[in-house]
Amino acid sequence: MRGTPSENVANFSILLVDDNRLGLIARKAVLEDQGYRITTAAEGQEALERFGRDKFDLIITDYKMPKMNGLELIGKIREQANAVPIILISGYAEALGMTEANTGADVVIAKSANEVPHLVRSVYRLLGRSATRKPAGSHRPHTTRAKRQGAC
Repeated sequence: MRGTPSENVANFSILLVDDNRLGLIARKAVLEDQGYRITTAAEGQEALERFGRDKFDLIITDYKMPKMNGLELIGKIREQANAVPIILISGYAEALGMTEANTGADVVIAKSANEVPHLVRSVYRLLGRSATRKPAGSHRPHTTRAKRQGAC
């Protein structure tokens, strides 16, 4: 049973990046069902173009993609806006020892049977934990990731 999203959940905009069309469609459906506004990109360069053009409150990216993998995308996003929260999803997370500390992501999720509930909880935690957080449509100064984590 789906919980009722809070009124301001719909104000949050998420960029979802995955070259796997079915994975993209499935994750988009799950997050839209929770009330979030989702923009998709099928590869890293497209994601960077959308990120440069629009404001997003959260980025969710797959790791294994052609041309630019998720870690490269995270690095390029961090150069532009270090404070935006990022979730990295990978089927290789455990095998490659991917963690928040070595990927630059705020959350690393292994593809598994528990991926969907972990994703929903992580999105809610990163976006919903602060009642004073302003959605991407409003101006907010970029702060360093370290400052953002130290404030919690």
